Amino acid sequence: MVKKLREYIADAQERGVAIGHFNISNIEALWGIFRAAQKLDVPVIIGTSEGERDFIGLKQAVALVKSIREEYDYPIFLNADHTYSFEGVKEAIDAGYDAVIFDGLKVTTEENIEITKKCVDYARSVNPDILVEAELGNIGKSSKILDEIPEGAETTDEVLTKPDIAKEFVAATGVDLLAPAVGNLHGMLKEGRNPAINVDRVGEIKNATGVPLVLHGGSGISDDDFTKAIKAGVSVIHINTEIRVAYRDALKQSIQENPDEVAPYRILKSSVHAVQAKVEERLKLFNHL
Repeated sequence: MVKKLREYIADAQERGVAIGHFNISNIEALWGIFRAAQKLDVPVIIGTSEGERDFIGLKQAVALVKSIREEYDYPIFLNADHTYSFEGVKEAIDAGYDAVIFDGLKVTTEENIEITKKCVDYARSVNPDILVEAELGNIGKSSKILDEIPEGAETTDEVLTKPDIAKEFVAATGVDLLAPAVGNLHGMLKEGRNPAINVDRVGEIKNATGVPLVLHGGSGISDDDFTKAIKAGVSVIHINTEIRVAYRDALKQSIQENPDEVAPYRILKSSVHAVQAKVEERLKLFNHL
């Protein structure tokens, strides 16, 4: 029987592993992610950003993930990734999402606290099992290939989330999960690896807050940094850009190699396999398999 997402995250903390969170905007990516998780027998979280929800459909994403969970009796969960308003969070909660994120990037710290608490209170009133995550610090907002580090997302100490502020934030909001800025950034740099994660800061924030930490912007981070970040207190890791690139490249090759093919399920089969391979690679690392 599938347990609550909260229980799987607690188990990940206890075992020193991390649950993989992968974004989708269509059913091909969903099947690729699910098949990778199923093969390795590990729980997985599916994410949809505001843009991805607009494309795939809010209630449709819920129905798709729920159908897989029920048919296969499998721990696959759905998260409303990077939502920038209370109204957006409420909409996802009402639609049946298992978890939601309020991203306060566009508001002041005071407003971030106020809106996050409002999200937490509403989620508790609907279903105490719905997890609410908040983001504290600037790690950018675009899951794409980057030419350089975006302005404001540098890895200086002034930009990184501070443990004492994180502690106050968690206490004031009652949030279940926290996504701090620890040197991570959304997207992937075109040349080379993304900046190194400040692992010491991860541990300091974990010790100060006591809540599970989420590492956003996982695409482009080195395997060594992933392993160290998990050991320091990260329990969920977000990957998006990497699987988008895998999907695109496989699709491009499929069309080039089969220019006369018009059946979408044949054209897109290689993209499903490419997503599965990339997700499997990440899940093995996150779960020490």
